[in-house]
Amino acid sequence: MPFKRRTASSDPDTLALKRIGEAVRRRLDADPAAYRLPVDDLEIFGVADFFTPAECQRLMAIVDQVARPSSTYEGAGDGARTSYSGDVDPTDPFIRMLERRIDDLLGIDPLHGETIQGQRYSPGQEFRVHFDHFHPSQSFWEAEQQHGGQRSWTAMAYLNAVEEGGSTDFPTADLSIPPQAGALLIWNNMAVDGSPNPKSLHAGRPVIRGTKYILTKWYRVRPWG
Repeated sequence: MPFKRRTASSDPDTLALKRIGEAVRRRLDADPAAYRLPVDDLEIFGVADFFTPAECQRLMAIVDQVARPSSTYEGAGDGARTSYSGDVDPTDPFIRMLERRIDDLLGIDPLHGETIQGQRYSPGQEFRVHFDHFHPSQSFWEAEQQHGGQRSWTAMAYLNAVEEGGSTDFPTADLSIPPQAGALLIWNNMAVDGSPNPKSLHAGRPVIRGTKYILTKWYRVRPWG
């Protein structure tokens, strides 16, 4: 997937993104359940067993209900993202309860969170290297400014273990994380100064055996919607 290296920002919300980063960083560093991964120049945390086995089973069934061929902001059919995905029902009391737990963990205003997206990967399916954040050079930049602006943090949960493959890799940070049922990964898409972080480049590597289920929730610098 073509991507632009993010080395500078012309985002008017850079200072707000810096403040959000500082607040979430302090909160996670003070939480004994959150483990900061020892990676230079990338803020990424893990929380083991964030979802229970029963919650994971229920969520996988929900993902199966909403899953459709995945698309990207660059357009469907480009081969970058070959999984199945779909937004869950944000009015479902079960989903709202889980969202509140994620919001509380990060300490971010719930209004800034996008609807949770569920994703399913079968053998051979992947999401090639990409950024979760946006860049002013992209065609959809202006439209996204009307929908909460830049993405700040990403929270991604693994719902099951995978027989082989399906790791989440950050190639410029030399980091590879295998799926672990119930675990939550949280990373800052911005650098500490509030500009897009090139080390947040990541990929969902191809599943070799089994099926991979994950949930992803993105947060915006301003209220989303």
